[in-house]
Amino acid sequence: MSRSRGGVIVRNGLGKLGTVTVVNLGIVVLCILLLSLGALKVLSDQLYDFNMKQTMSGAPHEDIIVIGIDEESIKEVGPYPWDRKVYAKLINQLEGAGVRAIGFDVEFDSESNFPESDKVLADELAKHSNIIIPSHAMLEDDFKRATKTKAGELLMARSVTEPIAAFRKSVQPAHVNAAFDTDGVIRSNWLELSSPQGVFPSMGYKMAQLGGADVRRFQALPQLEDRPKAEMLIRWDAGEYDFETIPFAKVLKGAVPAQTFKDRLVLVGYTAPGYDEGITPIEKHMHLVYAHANILNQILKQQVIQPVSKTVDLTLAFVVALLFGLLTWRVKAITGVIMALCSTLVILAGQYVLFSANLHFLDVIGALACGWIAYLGNLAMKTYFETKQKMYITKQFGRYISPDLVKEIASSEQEIQLGGISKELSVLFLDVRGFTPLSEKLKPEEVVDFLNMMFNLITERVLANHGTIDKFIGDAAMILFNAPLDVPDHPYYAVKTAYEIQLGMEQVRADVLQKYGVTISVGIGINTGEVVVGNIGSYLRVDYTAIGDNVNTAARIESNTQPNQILVSEATYELTKEYFGYHFAGEKLMKGKSMPLKLFEVLSVKGAPSSVQESKHRVS
Repeated sequence: MSRSRGGVIVRNGLGKLGTVTVVNLGIVVLCILLLSLGALKVLSDQLYDFNMKQTMSGAPHEDIIVIGIDEESIKEVGPYPWDRKVYAKLINQLEGAGVRAIGFDVEFDSESNFPESDKVLADELAKHSNIIIPSHAMLEDDFKRATKTKAGELLMARSVTEPIAAFRKSVQPAHVNAAFDTDGVIRSNWLELSSPQGVFPSMGYKMAQLGGADVRRFQALPQLEDRPKAEMLIRWDAGEYDFETIPFAKVLKGAVPAQTFKDRLVLVGYTAPGYDEGITPIEKHMHLVYAHANILNQILKQQVIQPVSKTVDLTLAFVVALLFGLLTWRVKAITGVIMALCSTLVILAGQYVLFSANLHFLDVIGALACGWIAYLGNLAMKTYFETKQKMYITKQFGRYISPDLVKEIASSEQEIQLGGISKELSVLFLDVRGFTPLSEKLKPEEVVDFLNMMFNLITERVLANHGTIDKFIGDAAMILFNAPLDVPDHPYYAVKTAYEIQLGMEQVRADVLQKYGVTISVGIGINTGEVVVGNIGSYLRVDYTAIGDNVNTAARIESNTQPNQILVSEATYELTKEYFGYHFAGEKLMKGKSMPLKLFEVLSVKGAPSSVQESKHRVS
């Protein structure tokens, strides 16, 4: 539907502004869904892991030492599991060397087949108060991220599998549960979790307490969003090979100097391939004794990873989306892409600097995703509107000038500049004779219909022969060949156009004579030569046209034609005499000329240039 207002057609609909508004509201809704549903978590986790791996120091606290149950130790000590007297001997040696604490990442939750060995280990444990034998909590799902817990409360376990009673009464309690994210990666740990048997600290946290570390900062950790109380993001600062590790068997047989363990915090765990491994941000297969070592190292170094508030994430997403969306409309496409890419790199670099400087993690994935969605969505709209505008220009102005010129104007992103160039053109002038007496017999609307019918014929022949209709002047026309785009053999096409127009006018003349009793005719003059062609006018009004002496000459030749005659200059004749039959029409002294011009009348078509013939063959 449409309606007229002051002669202008106003179409109903959203319009450009309305469409842009609606689409951007859709983009906002899409961004909200992406951010609220966690659809970008995989990418956020990848960014987090990258930051972690790139900023790790590889230099853990010097007080930490790991005694590994490795392949060589299993070969020397014997098949696993070992007699528990072995552990009693190890404890005796380490306590004698003056260790601060010992943490076993080995569970003793059932009695062995050798009760006397259990008693030997129990007796050794009873002598000391700085040894941890771990427990394992039964959670809702060890591999599920979201175990149901009320905000501000510790994670609640269904039950806890503890060491046997003989050991439990002498050792320090601790849990060794791993907190797996949805992708199976360990990024955090519960410093404390609750159970029917009481509260259990993590192995690393309890080791730090036994070692006398200041744990006050970790007792008041900021609450992680959607996480239980006391859950801490692990600072993975060192890989397996970064920690000082000594084989179990080597310590057992006294091959390590006692002073090596003086005042050290010792972790005992599996380091043999295939035993007690997990995926971490820094290693795909890490023995989990080193997870406890990293947590202990983190507490000793007082390092706390703090995610930046979600409010900041959302604000950044809004700002980036707005910035990227505006880029689409303010700058050219290639400039916008470059600026958007540079902004992306700056944002990524900024969050990396923030993390490396003070361990604050700013999740910029959501902001960048929203920014690029806004950019691409608005770019699609801009492209649509530009294409629509170009199609409109081509459709409207293609009726008046060469489609090639229309495409050139429509595809240009620059303002039309004033000025011209000197170029060889073939210029055709055409005038309708007998139009005045015809117009006296016609109604105004009939005059317009007649001119439209006649100029349709002229336009079709001109455009078919690569010409540009410079202008219609009443019942006359000025036509250019070889501008604005180059047209090989343009003199040939100019003469061919004139010949085809005269053939088409035969039927028009017969119809007019029969209907109105008026004889009309067309005179056509053509000249080839150097002219100045380009955008000529003022900044308010510009015409693409040609000027110069050779243009005037073509007009003078047309004024000397007889009814239904085509006259060409000597220059045009020399360039086309192989393709058309000519009759020398004599010499004429033109206004403004000191020498008469030789004129030639077109009589017939003899052939076409080889380039034209080859083009026809290719098309066929």
